[in-house]
Amino acid sequence: MSENKNVAFIGLGIMGLPMAKNLVKAGFQVTGYNRSPEKAQDLASAGGTAAASVAEAVANADVVITMVPDSPDVEAVVGGADGVFANAKKGALWIDNSTIRPDVAVVLADDARAAGLRPLDGPVSGGEAGAIDGVLSIMVGGEKADFDDAETVLNAIGKTIVHVGPSGSGQTVKAANQLIVASNIQALSEAVVFLEAYGVDTQAALAVLGGGLAGSKVLDQKGQKILDRNFDPGFRLALHHKDMGIVTSAAREAGVVLPLGALVAQLVASTVATGDGSLDHSGLFRGVERLSGSSDNK
Repeated sequence: MSENKNVAFIGLGIMGLPMAKNLVKAGFQVTGYNRSPEKAQDLASAGGTAAASVAEAVANADVVITMVPDSPDVEAVVGGADGVFANAKKGALWIDNSTIRPDVAVVLADDARAAGLRPLDGPVSGGEAGAIDGVLSIMVGGEKADFDDAETVLNAIGKTIVHVGPSGSGQTVKAANQLIVASNIQALSEAVVFLEAYGVDTQAALAVLGGGLAGSKVLDQKGQKILDRNFDPGFRLALHHKDMGIVTSAAREAGVVLPLGALVAQLVASTVATGDGSLDHSGLFRGVERLSGSSDNK
């Protein structure tokens, strides 16, 4: 496929908009659609094109990318008379960068093939910063030949891009990613509450911890946010709550036991239930504070 592909980008949220802008910077002709039309105008200001509907966005696309919050949202934008499957041209690649249930991804891939499209489930990891910098990790499920054809597009938005198996595999790997990330943020939050209780210089403590086996990308990217109590969303707790539901449900279907995952899923759920769902997932720290009797955020 040529370097000057026409790309339709559906879903221009916290991560979708910078991803679409990076595709423009890489030389692709990008037409964007978002339920909130001002986001599509933001893309147009960056050199893309704003579409008034999904059908309009995908009409001439060689590659269609969807980046929406949850399984029902993906089903809504791909199905129906105005959706992707009914309006994209035959042979187009459909890359779903959303994070959804693996079983739904498999069903939608079958539906896409029936409509003459080539589906890839390619959920991403790296948050808003990774989307802006174009260094996302992308785990991709689908046919290897389709993955190979999609690589130039994926290289414009990501850095670590791996074909992990057939349709649904990308979503399964993403579920594992979200399990690890939430568990790490919870542990980091508990460590900071513990350190602060003893009056330790937390800046210095995280610096030395980051240089040892306790170091992680979570510590590097979320440690300062926790110390600063800056929970502006790069990835919202409400979405991580949704993702932990995917993890626990898929584990149950597979017959495997995730004791820590189940506990962390409940702790994430607690933050959403107490009104913190719009915060960054580093806001798990606030839940630890509450459990420890802090008066800062009751």
